[in-house]
Amino acid sequence: MLRGHEADPPQTMLALRLMGAVHRLVLTGAAPPLAAQFPSVGGEPSEPWPPFIETVAARADELRELVEHPVQTNETARCSALLGGFLEVARLTGLPLRLLEVGASAGLNLRFDRYRYELGERVWGTPEAEPVLRAALSGEPPLDAELAVASRAGCDARPVDPTTDEGLLTLSSYVWADQVARLERLRAACRVAVETAAEVVAAGAESWTRERLADSAPGTATVVFHSIVMQYVEEQEREGFRAAVREAGARATAAAPLGWLRMEPADLRMADLQLTVWPSGDERVLARVGYHGDPVEWVA
Repeated sequence: MLRGHEADPPQTMLALRLMGAVHRLVLTGAAPPLAAQFPSVGGEPSEPWPPFIETVAARADELRELVEHPVQTNETARCSALLGGFLEVARLTGLPLRLLEVGASAGLNLRFDRYRYELGERVWGTPEAEPVLRAALSGEPPLDAELAVASRAGCDARPVDPTTDEGLLTLSSYVWADQVARLERLRAACRVAVETAAEVVAAGAESWTRERLADSAPGTATVVFHSIVMQYVEEQEREGFRAAVREAGARATAAAPLGWLRMEPADLRMADLQLTVWPSGDERVLARVGYHGDPVEWVA
């Protein structure tokens, strides 16, 4: 079934594409014997390998097509770290935030302020908000800062609409089938997306960012952000994007400041949450973070 993919680059995540394709069949009810082994649809794993092989053999033609699709995940748990960065920009500028997310997938992290957070003993968000994002927290992010969101927009190579059944199915298929709590969190975030609009368009990181930053939007603090994205962007595109942000930073003013918030790998276990704010150009590492947003070690 995977013949012809021997030279696929590692960053295209062939193994996850395969598992996501099979999981999609399970989620749609197209593989009942395997569904009995998958917790994501109420199954209990005992001997998953035989029905897995049977499903691959029986649905090989369909799976060959599905495995061509790129991985699309939208891990809202990373908002446990991003939240502190957004609050820090709000604290420093005193302005509502204009959010611009690169590699936004379905744009679920653009709705970060609609979720509830339980970070160690500290809580942020309303009691009734869902999903509830939990993470171990050390240090003191500025959770008491006043925050307002003026607008939300993002770009992605292949955006997913989380307000549709197809979008929810696509995102769900790439969640490991035994991670039921993560799947429930995703579904709750997709329900929030129905109520809170955030435009995500199909566009490249550099071109979209340059276009958006051409308007400085006085009276708001623009925040360009991304999380675990840059390793999937071609080097030339990546460098062009970074140049676009820094050029816009050089044009920033106190009335129209610019923040660049990024959560990207520092090593095989943890990511750095970094923030640059213009017009001062101040650049800091705010936190060390697990790839899925837990733990959060605030160091700023």
